[in-house]
Amino acid sequence: MRPHPLRVRPGRRPGSLLVLATGFAVAAALLPASSYAAGPEPGSPSYVARDAQNIQDAYGRIIGPGGQLQNPAYLAALTLAGTADQTEQLMEQAASPTRIAVTPGRVVPGWNVGNPLRSGWNGTRGLSERVSFTNRYGALLHGTVYRPRPGARDPYTGQVLRGPFPGAVITTGSVQGSEGMYRWLAQDLAERGYVVLTYDVQGQGGGETLPHEPAPGSQSNALPFCNPFATPQDGEQYGCPGAPAQQLSNFVVGTQDALSFFTSTPSRHYANPRSEGAKVSAFNPYWQLFDRSPDKSPATPGRTSRIAIIGHSMGAAAVSKVQGIDRRVAAVVALDKLAGPSSTGPLDGSGNRPVVPALALQSEYGFTVSPYLTSGGSSINPEPSPGGPDPKRERATGYDAWRRADVDSMLVVPRASTHLEYTDIPLVLPASRYGQDVSSHYVQAWLDRYLKHQRNDSALTGRTFRYLEPVGNGVWRPITLQRDSLLSFYYCSAYGFRSGSRVLSDDDLGHVGGCS
Repeated sequence: MRPHPLRVRPGRRPGSLLVLATGFAVAAALLPASSYAAGPEPGSPSYVARDAQNIQDAYGRIIGPGGQLQNPAYLAALTLAGTADQTEQLMEQAASPTRIAVTPGRVVPGWNVGNPLRSGWNGTRGLSERVSFTNRYGALLHGTVYRPRPGARDPYTGQVLRGPFPGAVITTGSVQGSEGMYRWLAQDLAERGYVVLTYDVQGQGGGETLPHEPAPGSQSNALPFCNPFATPQDGEQYGCPGAPAQQLSNFVVGTQDALSFFTSTPSRHYANPRSEGAKVSAFNPYWQLFDRSPDKSPATPGRTSRIAIIGHSMGAAAVSKVQGIDRRVAAVVALDKLAGPSSTGPLDGSGNRPVVPALALQSEYGFTVSPYLTSGGSSINPEPSPGGPDPKRERATGYDAWRRADVDSMLVVPRASTHLEYTDIPLVLPASRYGQDVSSHYVQAWLDRYLKHQRNDSALTGRTFRYLEPVGNGVWRPITLQRDSLLSFYYCSAYGFRSGSRVLSDDDLGHVGGCS
């Protein structure tokens, strides 16, 4: 029997298990759901209460309805999937004893498990295969390629999926993001007709920590070696390429090398530089399913490949840069945050050029959740904001630069979202209940538009949409999402893109005010 779609009303939440140090919890409990759209004055009791409810909802993935602690299938699935994932990680390390990854993804159980409710996807909703390749510095990287199941139908439309298919490469976030945390998006895309590669950059997840350069007096690359006192290569901080892992060049290099692996074939092997002693994949095992035909009507002149790049955090900064310099890229998706040329700090955008259509999914909060009085600066580096949030804050990082360049773009800020919205992490770190659902919907629609050339204005501009959400035990349940209640009431969501001879635009999807 087909499950009945669930109509989600995110304004209503059960009581929180958290005790907010701000003392806002009592006021939040008294706030009716209908007052969210009232637009109270900053500093007023209603505004403070609304802000408190937003803080509570930023933990919705853990404590919200159907969240990790509310779904009885979650903990059992986590135990099984975590054990299997850790075993696979240890076996990969044992198979390459000279390629050491000194990372939490290798030693902390469950670090790379992703959403355990997705167990059983492989073989039933799609197919996936593990791959390994070296980056240009010889560091061994591990990844997974995803594809539609043979003969499968689109789970939303019922249409038979016929290859070959467009491709997507997903680059992880920094601070030890690992590829399993982004399995949700790769699987959602694959079962709708995409070939997708996720991978760990050097020094994160299963990515080898050090590069392989010939040691003095030797021509062998079998052992990790580098000279930290050598002149740094372009974009590197030190003479040891790729170390430390927390640097933008690591993610730029990873994205470009992953693109090269993704497009490899049996007749054009991936180079796998300095791979001595490593077990590597010579080419993408799903190479035949990737549509290599030149796009005859690309959104960006000269960009005729059918590939999108997607990145989170520092990975988002990397794909924002790579889209401007790599002609293989036809579309880009940045998961907090799209970086324009004026973007500064860890997500540096200096030299970036808006070239291909860009979808920016950005967040209200950073790694921690705090009251509106600290919403100044950026979500990554918050500062005091006595006057309340600047509604244009999320536009300024990259979206405005894309619009000034007259390149199709869209900015979506999910309500109560955090910087960790786009990673699947069990039980401990804040994220909203439906932000990932919203994000997946828009990513699917964006790539459908620019890689498949679907006329899908309504999917991007409509107020209601469906999403298939895993609930455990091999079940995916359809839910119906109401856009307006799921968008930030603090920060502008907006779009501007061509539709035939017209340009569709809206500076304030969420009715925030002050967005024009």
